[in-house]
Amino acid sequence: MLRALRSAAAAVLLAVTVAACATRPSAPPPENHEVSVPSSAGIYKIGNPYQQDGIWYYPHEQPDYDETGVASWYGAEFHGQHTANGEVFDSNALTAAHRTLPMPVNVRVTNLQNGRSLIVRVNDRGPFARGRIIDVSERAADLLGFKNQGTARVRVTYMGKALLPGANQIEETPPELATAVPAAPTGKVDMSALNIVPGATIAPPVQVGQLPEPTPAALPPPPQPVEEPVTGQVTQVPVPAVTHLYVQVGAFSSRANAERLKTRLADAGGLLVSPISRNGQTLYRVRVGPFDELSAADAALARVVKLGSNDAQIVVDQ
Repeated sequence: MLRALRSAAAAVLLAVTVAACATRPSAPPPENHEVSVPSSAGIYKIGNPYQQDGIWYYPHEQPDYDETGVASWYGAEFHGQHTANGEVFDSNALTAAHRTLPMPVNVRVTNLQNGRSLIVRVNDRGPFARGRIIDVSERAADLLGFKNQGTARVRVTYMGKALLPGANQIEETPPELATAVPAAPTGKVDMSALNIVPGATIAPPVQVGQLPEPTPAALPPPPQPVEEPVTGQVTQVPVPAVTHLYVQVGAFSSRANAERLKTRLADAGGLLVSPISRNGQTLYRVRVGPFDELSAADAALARVVKLGSNDAQIVVDQ
C-alpha cells in the first residue's frame, strides 16, 4: 500500500495506534511504488521480488498455502490509500495484507484462540514486522475478536482467486499459454552434398509411405477458480484447547541437515529438532520453544535473526 508513513504526521498517527496494532511496517515495500491506477481500479498481480528491512520476499502462486502464525491489524490511518494491487483500502472492509500471496485472493483466517473463522480478501503487501504472517483490516480484526488485543494466533488458508472490482468472473491464464513450451532457438543450417566414394554401391531409394498426422495430446482441464465470497459471516470452528508459540528456523527432509542448522544456531539457545509426518514424508523441523507469551517468542525470534537466520518465523502449534 502507498502508505504515508514517510511523513511526520503519519508517524504521529502511528504512535497513537501502536497500542492496538503494534506491528505496523515502518515503510512500504518497493513494489508498491509500481502502482499507478485510478482509485476505482485494481489489477490481478503477483508482483516482483522485493526487499524490505534486509529481507527478500518472492511473491508467487500458492494455491496450497496453509500456515499458522501471528496476525496483526491495520486501520483508519491507511483508510482511502491505494493498496499494492491498486485498489483502495477501506478499514471497514474485510481485507488483508500478505507478503507473498498473489492479489487479490481470498483466504480464510481462523483465530486459534477463540475459534472464530472469517474469509478476507488479500489485496495488499505486509505485514513487515518480524513474526507476523498476515495483517487484516480493522473490521476483520473486530469480527475475529482480537482488535483490542492487537494480535492473535491464527491459521491462514488459501481459498481461491477473488474477483476484481466490477468484474463478474475471474480472469484465468489461458491453458494454451500456461502449458506452452518455448520453441528451441533455430538458426541457418549449412548443407552440402557428400562426395561419392569410388567403388561404393549405392542402394536404391526406399519408398516410404506418408506417416499419419500425430494426434495432439489432450490438455488436462484447467483448475476451476474458486470464488469464495467475502460475506462477513463468522463461523465458529473447533480449535485446540491449548496452543503454543514456536520459532521455526527451518524444516528438512534430512535429519543431518536439520542437525547442522541446529549446531550453527546454537548460540540462540534452546533449539530442538522436531520430526513431523506430512503427506507420507517425515520432515525435521528446527525450532525454539514452546512459548506461552508472544513477547517471549518475539525475543527468541530476534536472537535467531541476529545469528543470520532471516527465514525464521513464529508458528502456532500444540
